[in-house]
Amino acid sequence: MAIVTHQDPLQLLKSRTQKSFELFKEAQKVMPGGVTANIKYFEPYPIIMEAAEGARLKDVDGNEYVDYLLAYGALILGHGHHKVMNAVIRQMVTKGTTIYGTPHELEMEMAKRLIKLYPGIEQVRYTNSGTEATLLAIRVAHAYTGKPKIAKFEGHYHGGYDQVLLSINPPLEQAGPADRPVAVPDSAGVDPYYLEHTVILPFNDLEACAAILKEQADQLAAVVVEPVQAGFIPATETFMRGLRKLTEELGILLIFDEVKTCFRVALGGAQSVYGVTPDLTALGKVLGGGFPIGAVGGKKEIMEVASPHGKKDVFEMNVTSKKKDVLFHSGTYNGHPSVLAAGLATLDVLEDQDNFETIVRTTEKLRRGLENVLKYYQIPAQTLGMGSIFNVVMTAEKITNYRDLQNANLSLRRELDYHLLTLGIYTKPLNRYSLSLAHGDREIQQTIDAYEAAVKRLLVARGSLVQD
Repeated sequence: MAIVTHQDPLQLLKSRTQKSFELFKEAQKVMPGGVTANIKYFEPYPIIMEAAEGARLKDVDGNEYVDYLLAYGALILGHGHHKVMNAVIRQMVTKGTTIYGTPHELEMEMAKRLIKLYPGIEQVRYTNSGTEATLLAIRVAHAYTGKPKIAKFEGHYHGGYDQVLLSINPPLEQAGPADRPVAVPDSAGVDPYYLEHTVILPFNDLEACAAILKEQADQLAAVVVEPVQAGFIPATETFMRGLRKLTEELGILLIFDEVKTCFRVALGGAQSVYGVTPDLTALGKVLGGGFPIGAVGGKKEIMEVASPHGKKDVFEMNVTSKKKDVLFHSGTYNGHPSVLAAGLATLDVLEDQDNFETIVRTTEKLRRGLENVLKYYQIPAQTLGMGSIFNVVMTAEKITNYRDLQNANLSLRRELDYHLLTLGIYTKPLNRYSLSLAHGDREIQQTIDAYEAAVKRLLVARGSLVQD
């Protein structure tokens, strides 16, 4: 028996991605941190991609990866699905333009599809990202109720703006009691105003939420929640039903942020799984078929606060004598026809035969395979998720919220992810796994084999594995 030589994953990664490193150094000269979004960065430097097809990515050094990032879940059909590509080309070629800048039929077609699929949607407005969608949903809630505050949950991400960049990943020593979390900024530059006007709630703790919401009800326009926190920690059914009942009783709107979960946990989103109907819903990611999009849907009575019908032009000085009584929402690229063409093509494929169920079955196969590897090598871990998204959490303890997650072995998971990168599996360190229709048996087996190899490397590094 001989001890297998330890291989440092960061050194292996650097040796495989020299061109990425050189390009990253150039990128740092023209972009802060060398990236266009903070989440795209990881140590020692992000891997720079140059091509993709199906379930696979190829980097500038020629390395190929099975892709489980999938643009943070947006590409549910995989890269370059022919029906999506053809729909976009058809829009540009046969219709003669990428964008009209006016109303068009695809806006109505997509809205009708969403209304049919999502119990909480009676009317729709489009945005250009999930961040814009949650921002608009919150503004609609303020306009409809006239109340100044919102409530969000600790550990939940709703986009990159001041009102919600709070208590997403707070240090526990600053976060307050578990049943009374306090607002902690997650970024420099957050206006202190929002520390006083955004109430933080504990996820999956209905009793604690009830106490806080009852105290703040007359000030709260809405509660915004990810039904599946970070895309992989599901709310309990009891909690979701209780939260809906509580907000209705207190006159607080309930906003579901389904940017991650729309068309991922079910075609009708998490609200169709839980049987809970929110007042407003924010959508994104999969909705655009790989192109930038967001949408807000909700009850007609609420959404009508943004209707200009029967009003004078919003920019006229005399719209009202004292204030403008219509919520102003606009955007040059809202309802972009090329994007909606891609989104509608994506929905067509998902609804055809049992394609959505196929993706879910593939996800379950991968989850079971990874769990079997971890169990065989006696590593305390579990997979958590719903539908076609999940994550691997390095603890056997029950996970129901952000604070539970802090008990997991994050350093072990991070090291495992770096090994996987060197073995041709693309998972951004600590990020959730998203699957697509393009992931087949070959990709799943390749991933399970790589996972076992990565686990062996981890154990070797800790001196706990010997091998012939």
